[in-house]
Amino acid sequence: MKTIKSILVAFSVIVLLSAVPAFGQVRRNPVVSNPQLAKQVRHELVTLPYYGVFDNLAYNINGGTVTLYGQVVRPTTRSTAEGRVRQLPGVSRVVNNIKVLPLSSFDDRIRVATLRSIARTAGLGRYLQGTNPSLHIVVDRGHITLEGVVDNSSDRNLANIAARGVPGAFSVTNNLRVEGENIG
Repeated sequence: MKTIKSILVAFSVIVLLSAVPAFGQVRRNPVVSNPQLAKQVRHELVTLPYYGVFDNLAYNINGGTVTLYGQVVRPTTRSTAEGRVRQLPGVSRVVNNIKVLPLSSFDDRIRVATLRSIARTAGLGRYLQGTNPSLHIVVDRGHITLEGVVDNSSDRNLANIAARGVPGAFSVTNNLRVEGENIG
């Protein structure tokens, strides 16, 4: 009976996470040639439908050329991101280097397990809430990458420990940044 309940809970979480768009944090390159364009690009990316905690998008602006990169679960997120950025005034060219992650039930299980593990760890759930979560979980062929921003190094380390405890994951790369710290 407990197995059936846990399967139903896992299925419900997957359905909710895939049906309700959670808008994620889009990292900005701190040196951009056009701050107004950067603000517009960021806005377009964080308001993409179905862009959520399991996706990670970033961009770079060089003159009128915007380079998009990161990883997404859905191919439509990749194409929609390019289309929205392409229509912005001041954009002459879009280079789309966004990777669509492979369709994999193995990776889906690791995504959900990582989300649960982090959400249950000492107050880290706050980084996964809201319309613009600051922590992103990218799983590619069993390898977990944590992206985003946290408040302090303790939270960064706790998220890393929580992700490393996920059964079936091959590795964890912790790219979480601490808010206010300079990137060297």
